[in-house]
Amino acid sequence: MTNITDVASAPPATQGSLQRTLDWKGAFWVAAGVPPLVLFSIGGIAGTTGKLAFLVWIISMIMGFLQSFTYAEIAGMFGNKSGGASVYGATAWLRYSKFIAPLSVWCNWFAWSPVLSLGCAIAAGYILNALFPIPVAESQAVLDWVAAHASTLAADSPRVAEWLAANAGSTPDQAINALLSNDAIAALTPAIRSWSLISFDIPFLAKANLNATFVIGVALMLIIFAIQHRGIAETASVQKWLAIIVLIPLLLIGLWPIFSGQIVAANVTGLVPPTAGYSGVDGTWSNGGWTLFLGGLYIAAWSTYGFETAVCYTRELKNPKTDTFKAIFYSGLVCCLFFFLVPFAFQGVLGHSGMLAPGIVDGTGVAEALAGLIHGGRIVTQILVILMIMALFLAIMTAMAGSSRTLYQGSRDGWLPRYLSHVNKNGAPTGAMWTDFGFNLLLLAIASDAAGYFFVLAVSNVGYIIFNFLNLNSGWIHRMDSGHVERPWKAPTWLIGVNTVLAFVNALFLGAGAKVWGYSNALWVGFIFAALILPVFAYRHFVQDKGKFPPEAMEDLGLVGQDLGVKKAGMLPYLALAGGLAIVLIANVVFQLPA
Repeated sequence: MTNITDVASAPPATQGSLQRTLDWKGAFWVAAGVPPLVLFSIGGIAGTTGKLAFLVWIISMIMGFLQSFTYAEIAGMFGNKSGGASVYGATAWLRYSKFIAPLSVWCNWFAWSPVLSLGCAIAAGYILNALFPIPVAESQAVLDWVAAHASTLAADSPRVAEWLAANAGSTPDQAINALLSNDAIAALTPAIRSWSLISFDIPFLAKANLNATFVIGVALMLIIFAIQHRGIAETASVQKWLAIIVLIPLLLIGLWPIFSGQIVAANVTGLVPPTAGYSGVDGTWSNGGWTLFLGGLYIAAWSTYGFETAVCYTRELKNPKTDTFKAIFYSGLVCCLFFFLVPFAFQGVLGHSGMLAPGIVDGTGVAEALAGLIHGGRIVTQILVILMIMALFLAIMTAMAGSSRTLYQGSRDGWLPRYLSHVNKNGAPTGAMWTDFGFNLLLLAIASDAAGYFFVLAVSNVGYIIFNFLNLNSGWIHRMDSGHVERPWKAPTWLIGVNTVLAFVNALFLGAGAKVWGYSNALWVGFIFAALILPVFAYRHFVQDKGKFPPEAMEDLGLVGQDLGVKKAGMLPYLALAGGLAIVLIANVVFQLPA
């Protein structure tokens, strides 16, 4: 096996392979797109968990930080590999099943890749709101329209009678004003907001819509692709300045309500789940309440665990022996700060009802909410809109860089199609990047429809929890089977044990929580999508590679030829798989949404 210290002092990689151009700070900056992920689902988690929302973020972030120490250890074992924790952990399962290793890599990829489509959908929403805003009822344009059309609606109109029936206790004048206001908003809304080239249902999935959000989202993805096409060093440089511009103001805005005394105690005390998702009414710790709470922890993991992407670039680090641990550790500390602070400040000021505003739930009104936290006016709001778009760019850049390298290394190790290992002259894995782009065109078409956003999030997170379960267990499997492989940094044994327990806690989140997000079949769709890798791997391994893994994949484990070595862990990995699956299935039956 090539020693990591030798790798660190090796000359830069030649054209056609990933290049060693990063130090730990560069990897840190590339991973700096993780903190803005809190903005993707802050409203959704508030809706499903009520006053518990900020606590959900804190618990989830603590779990993510603890788990990262297992990932830091196994990442250090493979100085020649890229692709992140899923690749490093997948090698532990290779002895026990050839099919488990590609499953881990695939699940990590289809969990991370949708950040591109979801982020572009939100960014497109911001751009549409800035250029083609929907008028509000109090705007002068709406008031003028209502005045001009006041004679078109009489008190004895059937529309007025219908409105009064639905709003008992109201007067005909109130009905007329409300109906005309709605008519005015519809008439004055720019046509592009309702324009759609085509919409169609994807069987068993969701509705797809090729609308303005889709078109703008595609343009944004192409811009990000062009930046990353120039290599990881260029990407890190862009990320650094984006992060400084975005994260410092976001941090200061999160701190201001706390130090200025704006936090309302009633908003962060009396912590109980709501009676139902988005009800805004405090409930009890019933079975339904626990289900909503676990559902919040399920979806929060997609954001809070994400800084493990800092170890996706081991193959591109100048000194992986020391830089790998630093990159993930400092990324984790920064994420702790943001995931603790921002949800607490939002909830403490806005309260549960404020967090349920449509713009918070879909992400496009977060800038206005941030401006409200510091009592900013119109100019401040517009500046924050620009910052939010840049924050989304930051997250999308992180996702494309990490997910493409996962595909690249999976191909190099013989698990995924060969074309994914293509690298351009700048050391960018363009074959994988184009695959990310194509996959996200479909997801963007789904996420462009308001109902499809959380469907994409809920299904992709099935893959993320599967990946985390497999990788947290890979820590102890590597200890037993690959104790001979050098570990530049070694986690305390007790922490490896704690993280193994957390693997099964994540399985509980998956079984109980996937159904919370409005799609009762999200768990099963996620399982089906995860299983799609099996025929892909079978073709690559058994047809193209004649049942043999590439030599370098074996060398990284200190193995010779195709001998996978002794299974020192015996039946324990199989028992872990069976136990995790049992927890998922039992939790799915036991925990049910409130009636």
